[in-house]
Amino acid sequence: MDSTNSTELAFDLSPMLRFYKDGRVERLSGTEIVPPSFDPKTNVESKDVLYSPEHNLSARLYLPQNTQQNQKLPILVYFHGGGFVIETAFSPTYHNHLNILVSEANIIAVSVDYRRAPEHFVPAAYDDSWTALKWVASHFNQEGPEDWLNRYADFERVFLAGDSAGANIAHRMAIKHGHEEKIEMLNIKGMILLHPYFWGSEIVTGETVDSSRKSNAGGLWQTVCPNSIGVDDPWMNPGKDPNLSRVGCSRVQVIVSEKDILRGRGWHYAQQLRESGWSGDLEVIDFNGEDHVFHLLKPTCDKAVAMFKRIVSFINMDG
Repeated sequence: MDSTNSTELAFDLSPMLRFYKDGRVERLSGTEIVPPSFDPKTNVESKDVLYSPEHNLSARLYLPQNTQQNQKLPILVYFHGGGFVIETAFSPTYHNHLNILVSEANIIAVSVDYRRAPEHFVPAAYDDSWTALKWVASHFNQEGPEDWLNRYADFERVFLAGDSAGANIAHRMAIKHGHEEKIEMLNIKGMILLHPYFWGSEIVTGETVDSSRKSNAGGLWQTVCPNSIGVDDPWMNPGKDPNLSRVGCSRVQVIVSEKDILRGRGWHYAQQLRESGWSGDLEVIDFNGEDHVFHLLKPTCDKAVAMFKRIVSFINMDG
């Protein structure tokens, strides 16, 4: 065995992660976890519930403490980011993020944990996320395993959301719901894509010309999904998907930021979705001067607060 392979980098995405040529990954961030709790700042309670006994996977549920006995709340199913490699639904970053969203929007949220690459290559994350959606739907007749969903969930107002790789997952779930395997019990009203991780071989308007950053964005996908055809796989480049018009919701909100390497892809996705024949309502929100997932790193800054307000407005538009 060549011992040099064990220390030779395949590519370096510091300070997030490093991949080595022997297949190892060194997670440099996104490894901390916090327990579910009652958060006095937002008045939101959380708990972890097993949704996939087969893979020992849980989701973290969030509920405003002041919810009334017979009150029905919109459901937000959230998929965390982290390049399919780092972070979990239980990290302090996402725990804080969901507490804020749930409090501001007055919703019940299901934050999905899923198997990560390279231990479990994509499509494992998609498969787990779909299992989680079906688990949510199992509560439709108030006979599911989780009391909060039985008592408080409004299955006529379901929203999918995620950031970065999680936004990619949310899109895949919406396509699967709209085209491949509709979950009849869920009325998915909208989808919120925050700094979505899409890519492709073509150059799109506003995209970086930095070759190393472009190589990392594409190389990450090749690493987490080695059996894919590359960055033009419809899973990574939605414009190559002949079924893009079948996105299974009537409203989409795409959020991008000026300094984010993925900004051009977010705008490109919106353009392609409009041109696909999909007939829903679409809005793109672009934050000047900010970088990738800035709202997770600076949740109290003015622009993050403005972002939360736009998301809340999007969710409660019909409510």
